Amino acid sequence: MEIDQVSYSHQFAICTLVTDHAEYQGMLNSFARAGFSPQNSQFIFADNSTHNKLDAYQAVKKFINHADAEYIIICHQDILLDFDDKAVLEQRIAELDAIDPNWGICGNAGYINFKNYAMRISDPHEENINVGPFPAKVKSLDENFLVLRKHAALSVSSDLSGFHLYATDMCILANILGHNSYVIDFHLRHNSGGNIEQSFEQSKRALLNKYANALSNKYIRSTCTKMIITSNRALNRIFNRNLFYSIRKRIEIITNLFRN
Repeated sequence: MEIDQVSYSHQFAICTLVTDHAEYQGMLNSFARAGFSPQNSQFIFADNSTHNKLDAYQAVKKFINHADAEYIIICHQDILLDFDDKAVLEQRIAELDAIDPNWGICGNAGYINFKNYAMRISDPHEENINVGPFPAKVKSLDENFLVLRKHAALSVSSDLSGFHLYATDMCILANILGHNSYVIDFHLRHNSGGNIEQSFEQSKRALLNKYANALSNKYIRSTCTKMIITSNRALNRIFNRNLFYSIRKRIEIITNLFRN
């Protein structure tokens, strides 16, 4: 098979971390009513009903690796497709394809910037939340419902763990890889309003520490060039001119002379 002729056995893979099989079955029933069937979709789950065999980061990596589908849906067991169906999701995906060939992940709730958000959901807080316009390009997504493009080859960080902020982690990594994240107009019901407890704060600290290190200023040398990388584009241009390296080298030589 040629590399540009990769095909998948299914259109969708619906992947869920399960702690309550009765609730999961209710979710599956709603997907069936919405047009997702074994003919067009894989149904993959990680069973945490007796104990936590996998945390969310481990489960997501396994979901992505095992899914043989063009689109990977990672969702909570407590969602119900009570409103929009498979045909609507296909339409929303087609809209993204038309406006942004580099989209990598989408969902139904997320923040555009530090102040503004987009959301399309019904949950215990409010019915029929509709904050657009859609699709809205965002920097983060909520974990209750996510759709990934398989060929975007997204994942989560191997040095993070727990059950929180894995969608934010994926959005950051997607951006680094050149892909964009969106909130789409896909209305479903989420039977949870969210839960912020001690483990959430631990996950938040871990994510902050990880990216403080990962995105810090770096001096990198490859076999054919050397680079100083900062978050400032103007400084990157200045620091990576040959003149700068020449001056820097002279300073190093003089410094070493005085040390000796």
